[in-house]
Amino acid sequence: MKKQKVFNIIQIGNKDDVVSRFFDIFIAAVIIINIIVMVLETYSNLSPFFPVLDTIVLITIIIFCIEYGLRIWTADLLYPDLPRRKAIIKFLFSFDGIVDLFTILPFFFLSGFVAFRILRIIRIFHLFRINSQYDSFAIIFTVLKEKKNQILSSLIIIGILMLASSIGIYYAEHDVQPHAFENAFSGVWWSMSTLLTVGYGDIYPITTTGRIMAIITAFLGVGVVAIPTGIISAGFVEHYSRVKLMERFARDEHVDLLTIHVTEGHCWENLNVSEICTPDHFCPAIIMRDGESLIPTSDFRIKKGDTVILAAEGYFLNTY
Repeated sequence: MKKQKVFNIIQIGNKDDVVSRFFDIFIAAVIIINIIVMVLETYSNLSPFFPVLDTIVLITIIIFCIEYGLRIWTADLLYPDLPRRKAIIKFLFSFDGIVDLFTILPFFFLSGFVAFRILRIIRIFHLFRINSQYDSFAIIFTVLKEKKNQILSSLIIIGILMLASSIGIYYAEHDVQPHAFENAFSGVWWSMSTLLTVGYGDIYPITTTGRIMAIITAFLGVGVVAIPTGIISAGFVEHYSRVKLMERFARDEHVDLLTIHVTEGHCWENLNVSEICTPDHFCPAIIMRDGESLIPTSDFRIKKGDTVILAAEGYFLNTY
């Protein structure tokens, strides 16, 4: 019972529990303080205050360690369908688990990963959603998940083009610039900066063949690198069109709809439809999962990544 109470408190965005809400705000404040101190420590003229700043960092890291330990301890409640050991492993390799770990490790070693602390800002956005039922981050992950095959295919094309151009530029320039194009990796670095139109200018071709290859690579980069952007943009347009279509249907049929995205740690995750607490006069109408529309029954179990569409109860009374 004690573990369940702790689990309810440390869940992100649980507005039904005042203590949990206070805990979220407290952790958000600690994250902001930690990041501010991290930035201040880069100013050499503030060196007299470094001992104070180091003390503040130590206090925030201790808080992060305690929170990390509590999340490991309650991992079996986060994933109730898994044995305790597997639940802990799943949490450790989840996005939140990895970010939490890299928030702590740089204090002891791996100081170069200190920038990972900034990723914890994502948690703060759970406290400031567009509205209580809508998580903007869920849309981003939904689009990426829906378009993952197309994005992966475009990245493979970019990788093949990068490898081919790097090998070609190496053989074209190595003899005249052995120090600039010392090996294949030098060609990969040049290819990356050319394909992405960054053009650092640290290494560049001087032979006619190399320059022709650079022109071709730059033109191909403009088109090929834009493919993933276009795919993601199209995904957002499709998702937006679906949302507007549902809103238009609701307006024409005089139906009130609410859309809820079930993210990891959401209070509805792994609950049956009969167990969820919906707003007054609303009930589940459709559950979107993996691109399919499912009709919820009382024993239907909600999973992470589901989109639950709630409709006003009056609609069902008028329909049936």
